[in-house]
Amino acid sequence: MSSLPVFTATTTAEEAAAALAAQIRGKNVLVTGTSINGIGFETARAIAQHANLVIITGYNQERLKLSEDAIKKENPKANIYRLTINLSSLASVRKAAAEVNALHEPLHVLINNAATAFKDFALTEDGIEQQYATNHVGPFLFTKLLIPKLLASTSDSWTPRVVFVSSVAHGYGTGVDLEVFTAPEKGKHPESGHAAYRETKAANVLTAGELARRAKGKINCYSLNPGLIFTNAFGSDAAVAIFQQAGILDQEGAPVPSLDWKTIPQGASTTVVAAFDPRLNDKSGSYLDDCAIADKDVAAHAKDPAIAAKLWELTEEVISEEFIL
Repeated sequence: MSSLPVFTATTTAEEAAAALAAQIRGKNVLVTGTSINGIGFETARAIAQHANLVIITGYNQERLKLSEDAIKKENPKANIYRLTINLSSLASVRKAAAEVNALHEPLHVLINNAATAFKDFALTEDGIEQQYATNHVGPFLFTKLLIPKLLASTSDSWTPRVVFVSSVAHGYGTGVDLEVFTAPEKGKHPESGHAAYRETKAANVLTAGELARRAKGKINCYSLNPGLIFTNAFGSDAAVAIFQQAGILDQEGAPVPSLDWKTIPQGASTTVVAAFDPRLNDKSGSYLDDCAIADKDVAAHAKDPAIAAKLWELTEEVISEEFIL
């Protein structure tokens, strides 16, 4: 471990993966949300250069195939498995988890990267606000169902890892609206699209911390802020309007150059570090930013154990399953 470099805000995912190649080699990794021009794709691409297996996921089979083809064009030997999943549907999550659990290989790392952002208020087929469904409830259930597969990878030299990609937006507002689980219609208001996104990013941090506490060393869990990155998440008119209002995009919808923008490869590097850096082995529950532990930057509402426990319990009620390790 002493020979590992210091990773920084400018480190790329490929550089981090190369430095951590010994830890990645032989591992099976699942990354949700791997469409081209996103940090999930770049995470999968970098890890696939060294891993035994990378499972890429998405709800659109054609886009998944494009991602696989792009990875294999660069690295023909990459072992890629395409998994179709709609995280906003509990039935789809259960079906996808069953498919993963049927694979022969254990799962060493689960990276909950997928997210939807700045959507108008709507309820899913399960009666859940759509951003809460995709960004929190779906990943919570998916993680719960894959725990046995993760634990099967445990060895003297490896503790399985779960990573939640959050955002600096987790600190905005007042945190998770717990009423959204019992009275989702109350979340319908003019700012609901933006509010639900930042609330679910807080939920990611809370869930990572609570999973770390409940796992008691059996699984290492981390959350992170990838940084300010111009990705496919900026593609919708609603997102552009919000970021223009915030002064992040200019009138043409282009990035304001004076801000600390990262490239997609730089944005994906913190995920790679969270997934494999052995220097984090005794830091489960930590929040990372710029490839380093940044627990001091976590908002108070995203690190309160009482809120985390209540969120966990309410989410169990929504999925009608207990999440017990």
